[in-house]
Amino acid sequence: MSGTTPQGPEMEIVHLLRAVTVELGLHSARFAQRHAMHPTDVRALIALMDAARAREEMTAGRLGAALGLNSAGTTALVDRLERAGHVRRVRGERDRRKVVIEVSEGAVALGRAFFGPVIERAVGLLETYDERERAAIRGFLTGVRDAVAEED
Repeated sequence: MSGTTPQGPEMEIVHLLRAVTVELGLHSARFAQRHAMHPTDVRALIALMDAARAREEMTAGRLGAALGLNSAGTTALVDRLERAGHVRRVRGERDRRKVVIEVSEGAVALGRAFFGPVIERAVGLLETYDERERAAIRGFLTGVRDAVAEED
């Protein structure tokens, strides 16, 4: 290309994705502010809930790597979330020597109360698409996620 930005329906979708990303970030920031949390705290809770949903144990080391934090920063983060009652440190189920971080039921309920309406509307929208269309949406979003991850 000669330095020009491509135009067309594809770019409209890219710009919409950027707008969605900005709005989700602002929504997350409002949650963090209302609950006296740092935005990294919210990202940590999301990472922990994603790990739990995948039935994967999350150690502090894995959490720090997922968030791009060093060891000291991860310790401070987990300590802060633990003091607030959002997480707990427990022994691993597979390896009792390992300490894993789990999200408290209270933190899950807090997140569900705030993010639940947006999630329900998104699910409702997805239900209006057939399986082929949902597969296309899934493929597109997975591809964008992977493209961004490659840049890191």
